[in-house]
Parts: sequence; structure tokens; C-alpha cells
Amino acid sequence: MSSVPAGWAPGHPHAGLLGSAAAGLGRAGRVVRRVGPGLALALLVAAAATGLGRLVPVLGGPVLGIVLGALVGAVVRPGRVLAPGLAVAARPLLQASIVVLGTGISLQQVVHVGLGSLPVMLGTLAVALGGGWLLGRLLGVTGDTRTLVSVGTGICGASAIAAVASVIEPRRTDLAYAVGTIVTFNVAAVLLFPVVGHALAMDQTAFGLWAGTAINDTSSVVAAAVSYGPEAAQEGIVVKLTRTLMIVPVVLALAMLRGRRTGDTRRVPWRKVVPLFLVGFLLAAGAQSLGLVPAGWHAGLALLGTFLLTTALAGIGLTLRFADMRAAGFRPLLLGGLLWVAVAASSLGLQAATGAL
Repeated sequence: MSSVPAGWAPGHPHAGLLGSAAAGLGRAGRVVRRVGPGLALALLVAAAATGLGRLVPVLGGPVLGIVLGALVGAVVRPGRVLAPGLAVAARPLLQASIVVLGTGISLQQVVHVGLGSLPVMLGTLAVALGGGWLLGRLLGVTGDTRTLVSVGTGICGASAIAAVASVIEPRRTDLAYAVGTIVTFNVAAVLLFPVVGHALAMDQTAFGLWAGTAINDTSSVVAAAVSYGPEAAQEGIVVKLTRTLMIVPVVLALAMLRGRRTGDTRRVPWRKVVPLFLVGFLLAAGAQSLGLVPAGWHAGLALLGTFLLTTALAGIGLTLRFADMRAAGFRPLLLGGLLWVAVAASSLGLQAATGAL
């Protein structure tokens, strides 16, 4: 059946427009059919986690999202049908949640928190990179695996690993080892950091700074900080996104070193260095600073941002494979664990030394 109304000749001025619209709707329908099943499962898990989070506020919805997702994933074992939707939940929705949460933070807060956290942030980055080099040599973890685990621990987990991998072009096995190691300690951080924070009687600002400087991945920082409290969430997000900027000098330095060794002088595209969600977060904070976000929207946007985050973590949990974590190997896993503990301890020590704790 034709999509053009009867009586309209093929040359009618509106016929091409209707044809394009029909083709666009067809493509949209195929995307929905492809993404819908996995995304629907992530949303269901997120809804359950949100409800349970209200009953267990110490953990909260985001933390329970990744836990329930991992449990459901172990039973369901999502395959190719669910994978596209889970990928949308795990990455674009995570980035959208950070942008939405940015509407509750002003640029003044971003600058204040970012500058105030620099001593702790730079100290933990030095511990991660220097410790990775030293411990990697002692453990026999060399080459790209050591670099990727160190950068992932010191900056921002899988995002930093992806940015660095685009420059140093590691073997697939090295990349898998590094990502598996980072994922393992991301999950551990989401579960353990709030417990340790309460045991140490940390206030929300101190916990947000600790989470933002000592937890590997952005999603895990946000999950742990949101479960600790709203002030911890704001602090943790800003500190973490400021820490994410460290990707830029590190990737550029690695690109220069690689270029010297290989003679390859290609420029690194800025899109591979600066995450777009970081730009979106700053724009959202700018809108809040200019009073463009109505005060009555803040509570709803905070709930929306938290639910999007819970959905993203549910998607990540649904794709976790404990066998993949074991396959990362003992030595890279040990390196990641030692660096993780060293960064967490040095963050607390630097906070105490600077009076932030």
C-alpha cells in the first residue's frame, strides 16, 4: 500500500515530504524494536531497585540497581536480543543522568569544589600512576595492561581506559584485563564505600570528596555518593567530573610518547579526549546559575536524574559476568586491588592533612 494519499501524483510537492516522514517512522520503529526489550528490562529492575531503596535508604536505589541487575543477569543471562537496549541503558542514560543532576548545581559550586579538591585529586592521581608503575613492575604486569589499569584507577575507570586505548592501541586481551579489573572494584566500591563512610562518621562533603577522588568509574562515584546523601552527591559529582578532565593531559602525553616511539604524528580528536556529557553537565550547571531552571523543577529533576542513574546501573549490572571478572587474571586484578586501596587510603590521608576531613 502506498503511503501517499490517493489523488497525489508522485510529483506533488507534499509527496516527497510524506515519503521521508514514513521512512523516518520506519527507522524509528526498527530502533525501538531493537532497543526496547533490553531497555524495558533495565527500567523494570530500576523500578524495583527504587522501591527497595526507599525501604533500605542506607543503600539506596542506585546501589541496589547494580546489585539487582547482576542477580537478574545471572539468572536471565541476556543475549543478543537484550544487548542493544542494555547498552543504551548503561551509557547514554548514565550520561543523561549526570547532565540532569547538573541542573541542581551552580557553576560557582563547580569552580569552588573543583579548585578545593585539586590537592587531594592530584595527590591520588600521582599515587595511582606512580604506584601502577612500581607495583606493576613488582607483580610482572607490564606494558599496556599496567598503563590501562593505572589510568583507569587514577582518573575515571572505563572512560579513561577507552580514551587511552584510542591512542596506544592495546591488544584486545590487555583491554579486557583492564576493564574487567576496573569493573570488579567499581562494584566493590559502590557496596563498601558508604559502609566505611558511616563507620568513620564522615560528613557528606568529606564523603563526596573521598568518593570523587577514590572510586574508579563515574557511575560508581555517583551511585555511592547518592546513597550517602544529596550533599555528598553534589560534591562527588563535581569532584569526579573535575578529575575526569585529567584525561586530557594524560592522553595527550601518551600520544606524544607513542608518536616519538613510532613516528606517528596523528592528532587526537578532541571528542575522544573530552566526554560530551561533561560539556552537557557544565551547560546544565550554567543554566542553573543563570536562573533558567525554575525552583519548582529541582525536586523532580533530582528524582529523574536519580532514576536514570539507577536504570543505567541496572543495565550495567545486567551485563556483568563474574566469569569475565575471573578471566581478567590474578596479577592484573591484584594490581587493580592494591592501587584501589592505595588511592582510597591516600585520599583519606590527604583530606586529613589539608583539613578537609
